[in-house]
Order: sequence, then C-alpha cells, then structure tokens
Amino acid sequence: MGGVKVLTGAATAALLLAFVGATPVRADTIEAALIRAYQNNPQLNAQRASVRATDENVPQALSGYRPKVAVTASAGYQYTDAVATSQLGASHLTGTQVPRSVGATVTQTLFNGQQTANRTRAAEGQVSSAREGLRVLEQSVMLAAATIYMDYLRDSATLEVQRSNVRVLEQTLKQTRDRFNVGEVTRTDVAQSEAQLAAGRTQQPTAESTLTTTRSNFRRIIGSEPVALAAGSPVDRFLPSTLPSAIDLGLTENPNVTAAMFGIDVSFLNVKVSEGALFPTVTLQVGAQQAWESSISSPRGFTASAVTQISVPIYQGGAEYALIRQSKESLAQQRLVLEQTRDQTRASVVQAWGQLLAGRAQVSSAQAQVSASEIALNGVREEAKAGQRTTLDVLNAQQALVNARVALVTAQHDRVVASYAVLNAVGRLSPTVLKLSTTVYDPSVHYQQVRDSWGGVRTPDGR
Repeated sequence: MGGVKVLTGAATAALLLAFVGATPVRADTIEAALIRAYQNNPQLNAQRASVRATDENVPQALSGYRPKVAVTASAGYQYTDAVATSQLGASHLTGTQVPRSVGATVTQTLFNGQQTANRTRAAEGQVSSAREGLRVLEQSVMLAAATIYMDYLRDSATLEVQRSNVRVLEQTLKQTRDRFNVGEVTRTDVAQSEAQLAAGRTQQPTAESTLTTTRSNFRRIIGSEPVALAAGSPVDRFLPSTLPSAIDLGLTENPNVTAAMFGIDVSFLNVKVSEGALFPTVTLQVGAQQAWESSISSPRGFTASAVTQISVPIYQGGAEYALIRQSKESLAQQRLVLEQTRDQTRASVVQAWGQLLAGRAQVSSAQAQVSASEIALNGVREEAKAGQRTTLDVLNAQQALVNARVALVTAQHDRVVASYAVLNAVGRLSPTVLKLSTTVYDPSVHYQQVRDSWGGVRTPDGR
C-alpha cells in the first residue's frame, strides 16, 4: 500500500496549491475578474444608459423657465370681387392677390404656482434615485462576479479531488487483487474495492458537468473564460468590526435605503406639483408679424403686440383634486417602502454576518477534519497490513478523506463569498472601497454635460 499513500499525499498538495497556495505565473485574480465584470457586464452598462436617460428629465423640467419661440409663415392665392359702400357711394372692388406673411411669437411663463421649480427638484431627485439604483446593480454584479469566481475554484478543486480519489481507488483495487491472488484476502474484498471504484467513477462525471456549467456562467458574468485562477481571499479588512456597526452602516449607505429616501423626496415634490395646478398661471406673450397683400386694399402691413395673460382655474372637473390625493397616497406609500427597505437591509446584514462567522468556523473545522482523516487513513492502511483492518475499513477511511476535502474547499468558498456578501449588504461593495485598479464610472459627468443644455439632438458622446 506504499504507492497508494504517495498518490494521496500528492493529491492533497495539489489541492492546497490550487486553492489557497502560491499564485501561478500570470494567474487571473479575483480583483481582475471584478474589474472586467465592472467594465464589461452588459446588464450593468444597460443600467448606466438608463441613468443617462434619466438625466434628461432635468433639462426637460428646466425648460419651464425658458421662453418658447415660434415662427410662422404663410402664402397663398386670393381672388376678391366685392362691392364696398361709403359716403361717396358704392365702389366695385375686384382683383387677385398673393397674400404672404411671416411672424414670430415669444411666450414666457411668469408664474405657475411653483410647478416648474418643484418639477425641477423632483427630476433631480429622480436622477439621484437612479444613481442609487445603479449602485444596487453594480454591487449585485460584483457580488455575482466574486461568487462565480469562487464557484469555479471550488468546482475545479472538487473535480481534482474526485479524480485523485479514482486514481487512489484504482491502485487500491489493483493491490487488493494482488493480495487475493496470494490468498491474503477474499473475493468479497475485491468486490468491495470494485464497488467503491465504480462509485468514484460515477462522481467524477458529475463533478465535470458541474464545472462545465460554472465555466459557462463565468463567461456570462465576467466576460472571459477562466484561465489559471489564483486563490481568492476574504475582504474582511473592509468590513465593520462588529455586527451593530455593520447594521448602522447598512441603514445609511445601502443603496436600496438611500434610493427609497430619494423616492420620498420625489413623491413629496410631486404633491407640490399637483397642488400648483390650483394656482393662477401668468404668461407674457410678445409677437410681431409682417404681411403683404393681405387684402385688395392693403398691400403691406406690420403688427406687433405684447400681452400679459392671467388664467385662474376655478373648476376643471375635479381631476386636479384627484391627482393631489393620489400624489399624497403615493407619498405615504414611499414612506412605508422606506421602512420595509430598512427592515430588509437589517435582516440582510444580520444574515450575511452570521454566514461570515459560520464560514470562519467551518474552515477551521474542515481543515482539522482533513488532517484527522489523513492520519486515520494512514493508520487504517498500516493496521490493514497487519491484518487488524479489513479492505472495507480502508475504503471507508478513503471516502471519509474525500468527503473532508470536499467539505474544506466548500468551506473556503463560502468563507470568501460571505465576506463579499457582508460588504454588499452594508452598501460598500464598490471598486473604490476595494481599491481596484480601474476607472470608476461617474454618472455626474453626463449629468453636468446635459443639465443646462438649451438645444441639440446629439448626445455628449456624439450619437
């Protein structure tokens, strides 16, 4: 059984190097994977485009402060046949004209119950809320990237454990048959070895299928195939030191909470906009028109005007009152949504924190389990040589070691993912906090480019 022991030790060393050991040459790191997901994930880029579209709500609202200018022009053909009477008698007018005119009108709203101001502030609140929604998706994508990275490490390590197990069982079966040939063991021992090897060969394709699925998801989330992945490490250094501080941080920085808070602001301003419909509207209209041949007796004419108009709504069928009541109910709903979001955030932080603590304990236990299982397997093999143990005892000890190794790689996976989950729950899973070497997308750049735009159909990037 000496050859079996050497193979087992080699498999253990390979597993530890692949998962928690030295970094391979040109290895892909979890930080690099997070950067690629942050830059290239299509879902995230689509959400960024959505935020840019929301930015345009602000210049739309600001347009209420600006004048509206319209230019009109007309031309046509006119035939006149009329009798005109005056103190001098009747006169017959007949002829054709080509009436033409050109004019311009400028309309400026002077007062509308602060609707423009409140619409502008509401649009700014929508922009802020959209940015928080972008933060939510950024964190979700980065958590998914970290998770799939660790999934691939776990599944590839599990596959290596199963392959190593098959190799060991093949050696065990060979040695059992040799011992059977010399009469040291019975046919039952051979059958037990054959059955254990068949079970190991069944588990290996399952592990391969799982790894294939994980590789596909890795490509979908991160945007590249997994090649020579280095070990992932927890991000505990970026986490709060205690659970209460983590909860407090989550209730203030989690983007779901801040988005709900901006939602309350927007709903409150929508109430003010609805109430503004009950106030008078004051507008100033300035116009000028130049006309030619407007009538047979008027070859040319010019007019100019400046009119101030006040419109006082008395009753519009009740729609404006229903809209006010509806807006108030929406405001009450948003306040309840904020409370619900805070409760969900608190629960998410507590759950993630508990998983982190459990993960730390599981890694220590799993490492102790692997060490004890290796010692037990070596002892059972030595005792089997002396006839104190059966082949089944050796096979059971080998399976116990395989299970321990799988438990260890799973615990190491869960440990790293749990640290990222806590960072996500408190709202700090971002390239800035993680100090990733990438350009951070700044949504305020596009906002400043379009906020005070008075015209133009091209987007800031030239489309």
